Amino acid sequence: MPRAGAPDPDLAALRAEVRGFLRRQIDAGAFRPGIDTWLRGWDPEFSRALAERGWVGMTIPVEYGGPGRTFVERFVVTEELLAAGAPVAAHWIADRQAAPSLLRYGTEEQKRWFLPEIARGEICWAIGMSEPETGSDLASVRTSAEQVEDGWILNGTKLWTSGAQHADAFFVLARSSPLDPGDRHGGLSQFIVLMNSPGIRIRPIISMSGEHHFNEVLLDEVFVPDELVLGTVGDGWAQVASELGFERSGPERFLSTFGLLAAAAERVDDGTLPADGRIGAAAGRAFALHHMSRAVSEALERGEDAEVAAAVVKVLGTRAEGDIVDLFDEMCDEGAVDVEFAELIRSGVMQRPGFTLRGGTTEILRGVVARGLGLR
Repeated sequence: MPRAGAPDPDLAALRAEVRGFLRRQIDAGAFRPGIDTWLRGWDPEFSRALAERGWVGMTIPVEYGGPGRTFVERFVVTEELLAAGAPVAAHWIADRQAAPSLLRYGTEEQKRWFLPEIARGEICWAIGMSEPETGSDLASVRTSAEQVEDGWILNGTKLWTSGAQHADAFFVLARSSPLDPGDRHGGLSQFIVLMNSPGIRIRPIISMSGEHHFNEVLLDEVFVPDELVLGTVGDGWAQVASELGFERSGPERFLSTFGLLAAAAERVDDGTLPADGRIGAAAGRAFALHHMSRAVSEALERGEDAEVAAAVVKVLGTRAEGDIVDLFDEMCDEGAVDVEFAELIRSGVMQRPGFTLRGGTTEILRGVVARGLGLR
């Protein structure tokens, strides 16, 4: 695991600036802090307000319309947004995955097309990886890409596609050449698919809470022009592995339920909740994960491969955020706590089943870690 660097006064100032902005937004009633808001908190106006301050697409270079900030500066901003339970879902995937992937693998035309819109908070992105009967085993994707004149025809189904009902574009991992049993990772390619393309249908997946975040996306003879191939044909697996480093290592992998922990600490202070060592232990885990996640951001800043470290953060982080929910669900009788705190617990319980699934199941990620450490 990379080591996090020493405290930086400039980063502290940035953190204080973001924290002050969020406090003013909450006091003004712009949003109500919640659980899992990077997935559930859809507010395009709030995303644009962040973009106006240079807090969306922060690592996008100035020449592509971005602020040209560092990965660590982005980590500080996103950590504060998540800790406050801010509604950031409208720009989250575009900021977290699309921008760095386009910077690394995109053509000059693709960068100039999409990156300025991401930095302005004007475009929503989704990710098309998982499929029915595939899940985290991305090497077994069945979506096909057949080369035709001037482009490709895509056919298949993508599942659990967060925010597809709002998205303007999404990355699709597809098999561009027949499966070779001796090289299951070969023959995969990535495509940028515009969501208004003919042949795309979106079926909502309603969660047990009654909310609509996930979708099934069906691609029926969808044409993708050659200029929207991402990276190199046949290198899709390597590109996705790199992309998942951004998805799995971020602070959303341990801060989705931080608002519940912070609210509990406030209630311990005012005597509403009893002091309990388990609350302190949960805070300690969050502090450790903060340093681990920041260390991955620093590794990405140096251009290092962070796949294994990101998998470690994801496994430990999603377990910790789920344990926070379990702790307060066990500790608190709903009738004995205030309505706001009870709602945070209820939201956490409803979201809890997905924590260890999205971004790769715990079982798959343990395999990634084991292979990375030479254990299998």
